[in-house]
Amino acid sequence: MEFHDGSVVAQMAHPDMRIPIGFCLAWPERMKWNAPKLDLARLGALHFEAPDYGRFPALKLARNALEAGGAAPNILNAANEVAIEAFRERRLSFQGIPGLVEAVLDKAGEEGLLREVSTVNDALAVDHVARSLAATLLPQFAAKAS
Repeated sequence: MEFHDGSVVAQMAHPDMRIPIGFCLAWPERMKWNAPKLDLARLGALHFEAPDYGRFPALKLARNALEAGGAAPNILNAANEVAIEAFRERRLSFQGIPGLVEAVLDKAGEEGLLREVSTVNDALAVDHVARSLAATLLPQFAAKAS
């Protein structure tokens, strides 16, 4: 997390998805389990590179949605979940995932759905509409992606 004063706080751990999943399941507490420890001395150094948006187009979509604000992150999440399900069911190629998500975000923008939501019911309604848009766009997009 980068603050306005330029300082950065980082969360680091051994790469294991059980850690963030456990965090979500136990929020606001932390689950206790024998996770492998991150040994920074043994690791020796950390190396960082600028994001490669060409290789990872979903990363650029996520950044754009965060910068747009409003319901864009909600719409991105809903469209991504539909795309991932279609991929798992072999109805969409892996490369088609960000394309479908982008198409849903574009369509949602055209329909004025990117506005800020103020209630849980509004957020659920936006999620529902975004999933419907993704389902509607999926057949034509799946054909393009194959």
